[in-house]
Amino acid sequence: MTTRHRLQVLLETLGLRVAMALPERLQRLLGGRAIVRDGQTLAADTQLMLRMQRLVREPGAETLPIPAGREAIRRHAGMTGGRQRIGVARDLTVAGLPARLYTPTTAAVPGPLLLFFHGGGFMYGDLDSHDASCRFLAERSGVRVLAVDYRLGPEQPFPAAYDDALAAHRWLVDHAAEVGADPARLAVGGDSAGGNLAAVVAIEAARAGLPLAFQLLVYPATDAVRETESAALFADGFYLTKAFMDLANQCYIGRTDPRDPRVSPLYADLPAGLAPAYVATAGFDPLRDEGEAYARRLADAGVHVELQRFTDQIHGFFNIVGVGRTSRAANAEIAVKLRAALA
Repeated sequence: MTTRHRLQVLLETLGLRVAMALPERLQRLLGGRAIVRDGQTLAADTQLMLRMQRLVREPGAETLPIPAGREAIRRHAGMTGGRQRIGVARDLTVAGLPARLYTPTTAAVPGPLLLFFHGGGFMYGDLDSHDASCRFLAERSGVRVLAVDYRLGPEQPFPAAYDDALAAHRWLVDHAAEVGADPARLAVGGDSAGGNLAAVVAIEAARAGLPLAFQLLVYPATDAVRETESAALFADGFYLTKAFMDLANQCYIGRTDPRDPRVSPLYADLPAGLAPAYVATAGFDPLRDEGEAYARRLADAGVHVELQRFTDQIHGFFNIVGVGRTSRAANAEIAVKLRAALA
């Protein structure tokens, strides 16, 4: 990144922070007429943020070459994540994969731990893109978060990420004491593509009889076919686009059947003994309907499920913990649910 580019990013970040801190009335004025779709009103701060992205002509990651797209995702996350405090964060290796353990300021030993998989369409995202979110979640919930950096497509397509996620959970079961975890209070979670991996890990854990107490699924990708109303309603203009999702399928799934349950857990035969789940969706998200369909499938299978739709949010709100009010409040609520589930 050149000095000029760094300065541009700094100015855009400062401008975003100022705009996202304005009173809602001013945000509505600057963001334009309130966007109402499917009976939902987009949050004023989120609408203003999207408008600012258009004004500075910020390209979507999916329009760039893969390496540049990955850098763009990290940059977006850095702008919206801010600096979040945490008791201790340390890097380690989990099942041969880079990982980062976040220990909150107040954490029991042994205590609950969330194995976390980042989003990014199986082609973007890493430990740094979700660093602020993991810090926020750990510190607010009092639960350790162990984030794992799985292999990405197109270099390593399916089943690489799937295999890595299962291996990471098996490693955690065998090494719980090394990361201060109580084996009876292990959870798995993730956002978007990471929510997909968390869901399939929970399924395989139940089949194998491995310990898992809870699954935290934030707007999970559960159906790669994606023939839903929300996929059509929010295909463009709300950060996650149809072009992004098509590229993700191309990079990760390739010629694999999109209904393969290891790719799309919505089509899986759900085993007995699945861990209780909290499923969070966003009202203005193309993945909204498939996430809620999976929550209903879990409930129909006898799993204890809590479904929460944050009606005024977009896909990606999990990474917005350093600016604005509404996304941060949604993430704070998710942290409360995680704390309560593993108390």
